Amino acid sequence: MWDPQAAAFSSRFRVLRCDTRGHGRSSATPGPYSIEQLARDVLALLDAVHIDRVRFCGLSMGGQIGQWLGIHAPDRLDKLILCNTGAKIGTEESWKTRIDTVRSKGLAEVAPAVLARWFTLAYREKDPGTVAEILRIMEAVNPEGYIACCAAVRDFDSRSSLARIRTPTLVIAGTHDASTPPAEGRYLAERIPGARYAELNAAHLSNIEDREAFNRELNNFLAS
Repeated sequence: MWDPQAAAFSSRFRVLRCDTRGHGRSSATPGPYSIEQLARDVLALLDAVHIDRVRFCGLSMGGQIGQWLGIHAPDRLDKLILCNTGAKIGTEESWKTRIDTVRSKGLAEVAPAVLARWFTLAYREKDPGTVAEILRIMEAVNPEGYIACCAAVRDFDSRSSLARIRTPTLVIAGTHDASTPPAEGRYLAERIPGARYAELNAAHLSNIEDREAFNRELNNFLAS
């Protein structure tokens, strides 16, 4: 998912990418999970590789993990980038529907609709190879891990705590993002003291769809 950024920034930074619990090669331990639990996984990883402070970049659920870190572990952060995310994402009913569908029919049942929200139609037509690879990755996720992470996003709500984030923060949103619309990004930027806001011509996975602009925003923020 972060290949476009790893390629662009690895020459100047040590880039650490991790599979969230329940995804990729990370274990799918019994759920449900919480954003706090996933954020503490990040802190445990940093401790394991002896990194004291980072510039943390997270998208969607990763952005919620970043919010938790900004509120509860600011001593581990130099800068914070929150992408295509929200203080509160979705509704109880929408998450219940998705969880029930995945549990009964599998990830393949929801994957096409999810991809339609992750990328604009124009991008899906322009770069079908990348879209197909993201679909493959999604369908390979352990269903129980996916469900457990859905519960983490469902239950997270930082709206009353955002003002506690004092780490220099960049918020990135996608103009065409139906999952976490620009209003969600502006909400974060308006409530996190001193936060910057950038809006890109993309849907949910803005780091892939509008990678050049995304990397430019990251570069300017990290260099500031």
